[in-house]
Amino acid sequence: MSGKFITFEGLDGSGKTTIIWKVIEFLNQTVMKDQFIYTREPGGNRISEAIREIILSKQNTAMDARTEALLYAAARRQHLVETVLPALDAGQLVLSDRYVDSSLVYQGAGREIGMQKIAAINEFATDGLTPDLTIYFEVEPQVGLARIQQNRQDEVNRLDEEQIDFYERVHSGYLKLAQENPNRIKVVDASRSIEEVKAEVLAIIKEFLGLKG
Repeated sequence: MSGKFITFEGLDGSGKTTIIWKVIEFLNQTVMKDQFIYTREPGGNRISEAIREIILSKQNTAMDARTEALLYAAARRQHLVETVLPALDAGQLVLSDRYVDSSLVYQGAGREIGMQKIAAINEFATDGLTPDLTIYFEVEPQVGLARIQQNRQDEVNRLDEEQIDFYERVHSGYLKLAQENPNRIKVVDASRSIEEVKAEVLAIIKEFLGLKG
């Protein structure tokens, strides 16, 4: 594969998706404008988006934690074979809103299944494909949840309604991954203003891609 794979990670309410759109806006003004795709997890194609609806529906509160983990892995597999891998094979840059790290921390740490068990499921699902770069938006759980309550009440899903201790475990999981993978995972302080976060993220991406300006 000749393409590059960048993933974006963070707690719900970290501002991650907002900044991704700023990155897309920037790339559309560079020589990369026809050489990248944006996608998301779970989702990215028809089958994966259908699985997303099942996972996030507030009607599915009885879903078992392992069922949830397996559904994420299934959506991820379809996402890879139908969306990500063809783009990488074509030499494109792939920007993905979430990837395996999300499962490791949300299901592995948050649901207390164990990060190693989730890693094993996803090793099978992804055949070991690892991002070239991951940008992690670091924010305290209380800040992320407050942002959700303030800005996203019309889009609240099943995971958004978890208790604070769940998000504290997720947060700890992210910090553990960042500590263990310093070359891949770049930590950005997402408690700052959108403009400050945008500037740092763009600087990271410019350096990674060798872009000027």
